[in-house]
Amino acid sequence: MHTMWKGTISFGLVNIPVKMHAATENKDVKLRQLHKECQSPIKYQRVCPVCDREVENDEIVKAYEYAKNKFVVLDNEELEALKKEQEDKSVEIVDFVKLEEIDPIYFERSYYLSPNEGGGKAYGLLRAALEDTGKIGIAKMIIRSKEQLAVIRVYQNTLVVETIHYPDEVRQVQDVPNVPQEVETPKKELDTAKMLIDQLTTEFEPEKYKDDYRTALLELIEEKRNNEQVVTGEEKPKPDNVTNLMDALQASLDRAQKDKPKPKQPKRKTKTTGTQKKKIAK
Repeated sequence: MHTMWKGTISFGLVNIPVKMHAATENKDVKLRQLHKECQSPIKYQRVCPVCDREVENDEIVKAYEYAKNKFVVLDNEELEALKKEQEDKSVEIVDFVKLEEIDPIYFERSYYLSPNEGGGKAYGLLRAALEDTGKIGIAKMIIRSKEQLAVIRVYQNTLVVETIHYPDEVRQVQDVPNVPQEVETPKKELDTAKMLIDQLTTEFEPEKYKDDYRTALLELIEEKRNNEQVVTGEEKPKPDNVTNLMDALQASLDRAQKDKPKPKQPKRKTKTTGTQKKKIAK
């Protein structure tokens, strides 16, 4: 299992060297976008709207927009120094609470923790203490350049880090539109609804829940592939050296002809009329 992060979890005077691994993975079926005409994958480019050209990676800087079209630019050295300063700190458990005190709306992502070298005994100590007390730890840590609030708990004999949202990241329920206040519900309807809930109540067995859409989509893809309903994207034509040479020669010839100074036209002799001849004779 890939190690995403290495560090130290501490509570009191106990330090636990640990490794962190992603506990979940995205199983979404990713679909590509093709050009209908030639079946080639669409390419997305980073284009500057002012310069009207594609921008390379080394031309891009990061900035914070504090007002409309007003930015504070932050260079990579400043961001890396700030990130390193936070990463060097150990992850300290600052509080212990009961899991049921945290509403599920706060939970974000899950990560497994495994002991790093020499951390097995302290790892086992924290795991046993959490299990016996029925508590979870509240801590702060840096993950992907962001300071995260997290809980540390036990899941099937393994310590798990659950990142949770800060309170100001959870939107206020008062802002949800059209939520009715007190609604008078007839007793008969309420009793029927409660009876239905009782009939559908069971033990939670996660294995029985499947992603029906993903399954059907994969079956459709496999069926089309087996029936050879497939397309092959056209490859971008490779430049031909001979053609390029001829194009370059022709372009050079056109440019030379364009830049070549035009020959001077000879001056036309003016014909002398009879009247002009008489004036000259006089």
